[in-house]
Amino acid sequence: MVSRAGRGLKRAVGEAVHLIDSSSLRLSGAGSDWARFSDQACGAKVHVVYDANAERPIYAAVTPANVNDITAAKVMPIEAGATYVFDLGYYDFGWWAKLNAAGCRIVTRLKSHTRLAVTEEKAVSPDGTILSDRVGLLPQRMAKSRRNPMSGPVREICVQIETGKILRILSNDLDAPAEEIAALYKRRWAIELFFRWVKQTLKIRHFLGNSENAVRIQIAVALIAYLLLQMAKADQTTVTSPLAFARLVRANLMHRRRIDRLLQPTATPPHHLHQMSLQW
Repeated sequence: MVSRAGRGLKRAVGEAVHLIDSSSLRLSGAGSDWARFSDQACGAKVHVVYDANAERPIYAAVTPANVNDITAAKVMPIEAGATYVFDLGYYDFGWWAKLNAAGCRIVTRLKSHTRLAVTEEKAVSPDGTILSDRVGLLPQRMAKSRRNPMSGPVREICVQIETGKILRILSNDLDAPAEEIAALYKRRWAIELFFRWVKQTLKIRHFLGNSENAVRIQIAVALIAYLLLQMAKADQTTVTSPLAFARLVRANLMHRRRIDRLLQPTATPPHHLHQMSLQW
């Protein structure tokens, strides 16, 4: 389905923007022991790579909720030359180095206690939200006995967001405008909206079964339905809202109608057919 949904999507190498995140799902009841990690807590987690430009997931994995995000990320496929945007849950210098070696652009956040040995200060606008733009080196060692494999120069861009909070955004792109890097990190919101939409519209807040197989199947079905809706919505231009289009499809599931004619009123069936339907 991912392959079919991506047909006709033409772009140059390096234009792909992939957002990585996960979302937790509560489980309870018989069959959920595979996802239990304490006496009170039980749940699963779906890990997704989301193509921000195509507005669709391109990879998904399901694990118990106590599996760290970075553990799941290390087995995800990497698209050479793509841009990967992720948050603090994927804070691993070794994994960053793997992305960097594949020619990928990284956009993430630095923890407040991570020091940067500054080698260059870039000019910033005095009246913008970019407070500083610096190039430097990360700490040479991940621990006393382990050398940091992310040893090349990186970039730290400090941004003040609407709430007043200051974010330390990190990237291995030393040339792009600071505003572009900040805008890429802001696009993380798209995957949050994707998770919210799938949970609310495709009903994966509650599961029909709690076994690992049942949970995986229901999540897979929801993602397939999402891709089908995206492909169908692309065949018409009248309805632009994904939620409105999903509601329109739901209302017409029992009608054999072309996608571009869903908004046309359904013709009233002949009287004798109407009587037959009532008898049935």
